[in-house]
Amino acid sequence: MAEPCIVAMGGGGFSMEPNNPLLDDYVLKLTRKADPRVCFVPTASGDATAYTVNFYSSFTRKKCRPSHLAILQGRPVEMEQFVLGQDVIYVGGGNTATMMASWRVLGLDEILRKAWLQGVILTGLSAGSICWFESGPSDSWGAELRPVSGLGFLPGSHCPHYDGEADRRPSYQRLIQDGLLPDGYAADDGAALVFRGTSLDEVVSSRPQAQAWRVERNSDGGVTESALPTRFLSANT
Repeated sequence: MAEPCIVAMGGGGFSMEPNNPLLDDYVLKLTRKADPRVCFVPTASGDATAYTVNFYSSFTRKKCRPSHLAILQGRPVEMEQFVLGQDVIYVGGGNTATMMASWRVLGLDEILRKAWLQGVILTGLSAGSICWFESGPSDSWGAELRPVSGLGFLPGSHCPHYDGEADRRPSYQRLIQDGLLPDGYAADDGAALVFRGTSLDEVVSSRPQAQAWRVERNSDGGVTESALPTRFLSANT
């Protein structure tokens, strides 16, 4: 059985970088399969049709078998069997709080845990990256970023779009400093945190300047931000 793996993108992939396939292709290569099954989960966007069409438009051009899981009209028949049969679960962005509530009502949270432990690669961006951690800053309730709970597969908190939205960096640091979020990891748009089990294995990026950061409350009551080594992907990676 493959080791549990999560790739948490700060931003990027087919929806944010339609002409830059590096992060999505990296995830596919992690499966070590010639024709992996990839399931897109657009819950956070309200199962938006346009978002799902965008996914298929991108992934039907790749060497994989794309599918999607829409749950907001009710729990699909054989959902657990379907999810566990995938090689990659790719969670889209949107409203994190609504997504988490929907997953818990329908039991998808526990199915995803089982999939992760069985070696299905979990990935996604924005809401689709916060969800794998204990918590993170979210705009689910409006413009102000507030803590939102995730699945807790990975310890600590996570902040996506660290360089992509002006309020992300100061808000995340403030929430950690005030004790409203635990220490955690931030990722720029174009950067992805790669976890094996619950340990950070590496950081990769689709943009030369994109980085990830460890953000921690220090003994003086402030916040320490430490840049993490980041490997820029190329077409030959």
